[in-house]
Amino acid sequence: MLDIKFIRENKKLLEKVCQAKNVKLDLDRLLVLDEKRCTLIQQAENMRAEQKKLGKDDIEKAKELKEKVRPLAEELVDIESAYNDLMYLVPNVYDPATPEAKDDSGNKEIEKWGEPTKFDFKPKSHVELGETLDLIDFERGVKTSGFRGYYLKNEAVLLHFAMLWHALLKMVEKDFTPMLTPTIVREFALVGSGHFPFGKDEVYQIANPGKLADGEMIKDPAYLAGTSEPSLLAYFANSVWVEKDLPIKVCGFSPCYRSEVGSYGKDAKGLYRLHEFMKVEQVVFCRADVEESNKWLDQMCQYSREILEELKLPYRVLQICTGDMGAGKYKMYDLETWMPSRGAYGETHSDSNLTDWQTRRLNIKYKTKDGEKKFVYALNNTVLASPRILIAVLENYQQKDGSILVPKVLQKYLPFKEIRAKK
Repeated sequence: MLDIKFIRENKKLLEKVCQAKNVKLDLDRLLVLDEKRCTLIQQAENMRAEQKKLGKDDIEKAKELKEKVRPLAEELVDIESAYNDLMYLVPNVYDPATPEAKDDSGNKEIEKWGEPTKFDFKPKSHVELGETLDLIDFERGVKTSGFRGYYLKNEAVLLHFAMLWHALLKMVEKDFTPMLTPTIVREFALVGSGHFPFGKDEVYQIANPGKLADGEMIKDPAYLAGTSEPSLLAYFANSVWVEKDLPIKVCGFSPCYRSEVGSYGKDAKGLYRLHEFMKVEQVVFCRADVEESNKWLDQMCQYSREILEELKLPYRVLQICTGDMGAGKYKMYDLETWMPSRGAYGETHSDSNLTDWQTRRLNIKYKTKDGEKKFVYALNNTVLASPRILIAVLENYQQKDGSILVPKVLQKYLPFKEIRAKK
């Protein structure tokens, strides 16, 4: 969400932003509703002031004014509802350095670390390795859970948690406050993060949200979060900090659920695109300063890069273009890790600066040294998501004899240093 004053004064700019980000929005309609809304508010306030001034001196006139205010208030409710629906669709502006393109073909590689792994034998995919080493069972996963279902087994389970634990410890070392966040969230959290109304089809709604203590059914809808980001943001809704306490740094660990309706036919096999997985996510709140927030964007990206380099996995950094970055993003990077079976890099991390686009929705502010209240800037980044990252580890660390070596950095968490076929 943007400041309506900014929208009024920058209509041409926002028309360009909508086109660049593939956002369909009737800005003219929004501005008409804004004008009507302001007029109604002013009329109602004037009548209430006059009504208050009359007081007991002219009770009949005061009652008459009260009756006139009622239809204005009712009309205002309808106007504000339509106004808010459109305000939630207004995209954030983007950093001038952002590549402009209609889709992901315009994403720009800005850095690369390591070289794609070369083998002196024909390497197997993680699907083949999972089957031969009894690490993954897709057949029973689909039978139990449906399309994209899976079971991790044996060493894969321990490897999965070793990576997530290593990522969580990394964040604690970097002075982030760790949190286990709710997976079931209310609608305001997803509206606040910008997952609603954008991306609503990707979110699972719970059909039976349960009952209250008195036995009455819960009427508010509940949803399964696709990341801990909405929960971390919502934790601070309606907060006001003082400037000296910034930045606020938190990381969340949670299961994640995504319907993946927009990816029909893509990555139908394996662990790349799943309905459920686990992730460590980081969120930073900083001062309302573009330069400072972009420094945090780079720093958060560096944390994820450190993890990939510790795992010795080749990766590249992409700067995401306007047509692929999402409505709320000001600037965005993706990290893609080399996956031999794909013969390409696959996305494993996403790093975003959303300035105050989310914090306006959730009313998260800070007070400056001069006493002025401003909305903080919010950023988020994937620290590590698994089991997708398992693809890269299993495939890059496979050996000619069919075994898989465990990355050295993870060996301290595990009772084995390699994975071999069961006898």
